[in-house]
Amino acid sequence: MLAYGQATDSTDEYVKIGQSTSIESMKRFCRSVVEIFLGQYLRSPIAIDVAKLLYIGEKRGFLGMLGSLDCMHWKWKNCPTAWAGQYACRGGSPTIILEVVADYDIWIWHAYFSMPGTHNHINVLESSHLFSNLAQGIAPPIRYFIQGI
Repeated sequence: MLAYGQATDSTDEYVKIGQSTSIESMKRFCRSVVEIFLGQYLRSPIAIDVAKLLYIGEKRGFLGMLGSLDCMHWKWKNCPTAWAGQYACRGGSPTIILEVVADYDIWIWHAYFSMPGTHNHINVLESSHLFSNLAQGIAPPIRYFIQGI
């Protein structure tokens, strides 16, 4: 269901389990992923994380750099027909845009999937919370990280 974006009834035909079993299995899987990875991987960066990234960026000559920002267009093969127009890109096929900030270790600190109607990078960045959070000053001065080394 996750890999192909299929409904429970099509999963039933392939796996030979009932709809309610498919739904319950999906819920258990998602709960397990969150429970296992919440503390380390599914958390927002804390002040020390941001300070560390800023420090490393400064050492490498990039003042104020937290990581590399990129937007990626994924073609949505199984997009419902009723939604196709809302997610259409310039080529006409439905896509979902993923905005990601990754650091030097390829640790993903920020990920945001675009909403319907956002078809270019500028619109994704405007609807994302990334820059509004940074503008509020969530990053502490670099000296806080250096003192903790």
